[in-house]
Parts: sequence; C-alpha cells; structure tokens
Amino acid sequence: MAPLSFAELQQRLSADVDDTDGSAAPWDVLVVPSLNLDAQQIALVQGVHHYEERQLFELIRLRQPQARMVFVTSKLLPELVVDAVLELLPGVPISHARHRLKLFDTDDASPRPLAAKLLERPRLLQRIRQVLNTERSYISCFNVGDLERQLSETLQVPLLGTDPELAYWGSKAGSRELFSRCGLTHPDGSALVHSFSDLVEACAELAGRRPELQRAVVKLNEGFSGEGNAPLELAGLERSHAGALREQLSERLEQLAMPAAGWRELLVSQGVLVEAWLSGGDELSSPSVQGMIHPGGEVEVLSTHEQLLGGPSGQTYLGCQFPARDHYRCELQRWGLSVGAELASLGALDHFSVDGLARRFGDSWDLQAIEVNLRKGGTTHPMQALRYLSNGRLCQDSGRFLSPTGSELHYKATDNFTSPRLRGLLPMDLIDLVAGAGLHYDALGESGSVFHLLGCLSEHGKLGMTCIGRSAQEAEQVYARTKARLLGDH
Repeated sequence: MAPLSFAELQQRLSADVDDTDGSAAPWDVLVVPSLNLDAQQIALVQGVHHYEERQLFELIRLRQPQARMVFVTSKLLPELVVDAVLELLPGVPISHARHRLKLFDTDDASPRPLAAKLLERPRLLQRIRQVLNTERSYISCFNVGDLERQLSETLQVPLLGTDPELAYWGSKAGSRELFSRCGLTHPDGSALVHSFSDLVEACAELAGRRPELQRAVVKLNEGFSGEGNAPLELAGLERSHAGALREQLSERLEQLAMPAAGWRELLVSQGVLVEAWLSGGDELSSPSVQGMIHPGGEVEVLSTHEQLLGGPSGQTYLGCQFPARDHYRCELQRWGLSVGAELASLGALDHFSVDGLARRFGDSWDLQAIEVNLRKGGTTHPMQALRYLSNGRLCQDSGRFLSPTGSELHYKATDNFTSPRLRGLLPMDLIDLVAGAGLHYDALGESGSVFHLLGCLSEHGKLGMTCIGRSAQEAEQVYARTKARLLGDH
C-alpha cells in the first residue's frame, strides 16, 4: 500500500482530537516541539532548544485517565522538569500519568529544528512509532514547515497543524491580505519587495503618501517575535524633492537597526515590506487574540491578551497579561472568529493568533490589526496552564475566564524573566524558594505561580512563569512577589 500524503493523513483527523474530557477514547499525542523558524533569527534567542519545554503544558491532558502521550525533545529532560508539570494534574497520581507518558530525545542540542534531528535518526523514529496507536494518534508541533510535514509522512501519522503550503497567510504580506479580506483596519503600508532599491521606492511612496508620518517600520516577511522588525525614522526628510528623498532614505536604510543578522540577504530570499508606525494617542497597547481551527472547520476563540513588548525596538515579545482590556476585548474576539473562518476556508488547522495595536484617544480606542501567526506562540502555553490547572472555561460572550467555582481568573506570564542572579540556580532550588514562600499555584486558593523553561535557569539565568490570581491586581502581586523571592529581594 502506497504511503499517504500529508493532506491524506490529515483527513484522518476528526473534531474530537482535542477532547480529553469526553467519553470517546482519547487520541495518542506525539508532541514534537520543533521550532522551524529562520536560523539566523532563532539564533538570537538565548537557550533556544529549552523553548521546547514550553509545550510541556500539553502533558496536562494526561489528567484524562486513558490519555497517552509521547514527548520528544532535543536533549533528555530532567525528571524534576517533567514532574513539575505532572504534579499539577488534578486528581491524578504522578505515577499513573508517568506510566502513560513516554519520553524520547535526540541527544542533540544544536539550534536546528527538532524535526530535522528526528529525520536523521530512523531507528529512533521506529521506536517512537512502536508505542503509538497509529490508527488514532496525531503529532503536535510548535509550528509546521517542510521538515515537520516530512516527519508526518515518514511516520504516517497525521499532524494537527497548518500545511506549510499555506505559510504565506502567516507572513507579514499574507496577514495584510487577510485583513483586507476580513475588513479589519490595519496600518498603511507597501506590497512585498525583494530588493534594496525596491524597498527604498516603497519607503519613498509611503513617505510621500503620508507627509505627516515621522516613523515607519520595516518588516521581514517571515520575522517572528519582533526580531524581523526595525524602525525607520522619517523625520527631517526632504520630501519635496524625489531624488533627495530617495537618497536620504537609502542612507537611513543602510544603517537600519534590524535585529536579524544578514537582513539584506533575507530581504532577497523572503521579502520585506514597510508600514506606517502607529503612534500618538494618550495610551498605547499591543493586544492579541488567539484561536483554534478544529478539524472540520469549527473556529474557537481561546483567549485575548495584552502583549508585553520590549527589546531595542520595543517590538520583541516578552510576555503577556490575560485577558485583554474590556474596551476592545469583544472586538478582538470578532477578529479571531473572522480571520479564523477565512483561514479555515483556506484549509488551515490548529492554533492561530492575530496581533494588534490599540491607541487611546480620550475615552475611545483605535484598534489596528498588525499580523497573523499560524502556529502556537508565546500566549499559548500560559492559557493551556490556566485551563488545565483550574479546569475552568472561557466565556465566549465576555472573554472572561471562569473557574468551576465562578471565580474570574487572570494571569501575567513571561518567557523572559532574566537576571544574572538566577544563574547557578537549579530547578530544585527554585522549587524550594517558591514553595517556602507559599507562591506555588494552589488550586483551592486559585492563585500562585507555575514555571517553564527550567532548563535555561542555571546556565542562562532565564526562566518562564505564569502568575495566576482572581483579579488583574492579584496576578500582578503574585508576579511581583515571585520575582522578588527569586531575586532575593525579601
């Protein structure tokens, strides 16, 4: 029998793949947290292979007594890192969950996609396949590229994720096209260009069209987490003379502070565009909405967030707060349903998100769509943690998250809690410090902290955490108290 193609394998998926609470036999899940992103940009992320640990929150699906999971990483996960998640399972002994969890690793910490490492190890793939119910199992990845598609076809196991043939719709240019299709307001900008001279021309056209514009942002088409974005100052340009304008823009673009190294080569290979930099107003925020496209095309809004940004250009993702502001939360949810429906019609699957920018002018807010992500992201694992820890649900009408007791739950989360004072701290030390201060998440009190990226802690002084409370103020207090405890400010 001929092997099935990626598309044929995906046809096996049914709407109950993510159902861990129903009566149907749960699907086996092969978690391959492969970060298939641009190599030069991924190299900017400190301790990048430890980011595979973010998907450990998928282990919480093992709370269903019949669920089974295989989790693969680049390097062997320490038992304490795994147990720190398993101990959060409500009503399930760690030993019971451990029996239904199989861990594999490639023993390769190089900054390459995990899927590439697996494809180089056919014997390891054979061992993995032997423990799966291949008639009722699927692969879960961080994002899906050609390597992950090849892994699915090699194992003959369907992958719950968007076919990389649709990757354009998660690019900067594809996002702008989606916003136009869905009627979402978005910044003035250019089409995609693939040469430096065309970029100069695109910037000149934007500057001429918008004479009041003082700044623009240049975006690599496939950049992520803000690492492919750079501000371009337009103030002081000689806009009345076309030749002088292009010469000045060329000089400024030559000095562009793009975080991604070798961006001029990436400009040619993946393309770049320029957009108006949104400024002004009494207050700025960076909200987002995350959704899920289930097999069969049903679209579900999972969450709204306020993104916490920083870095040299102020556009690097650092963390988030849940939920987004009351002022525009319902509009964000409408974005999620509209963009999700369009993506579903194109054949997309699994997680997606829409990032925006909001500006307050007096009592009103101007909300602009910025980009679409066709993958899991920095806001995925904190919401997974909250859902499974609390056994609560998102109210689709209000966008608020309610626990079974009726409490409204909030959180503040980060992947980038970094300090030299954390270096040398082992995961066991972290747990001792936090438990001693009563800051671990407590299901009865419905507040506390949970952690990820523990593998980054000792070497890089870097940690991820989600701090939960029954109000935004309580979540912020838990975050501040946890940070102070870990830095010794107590």
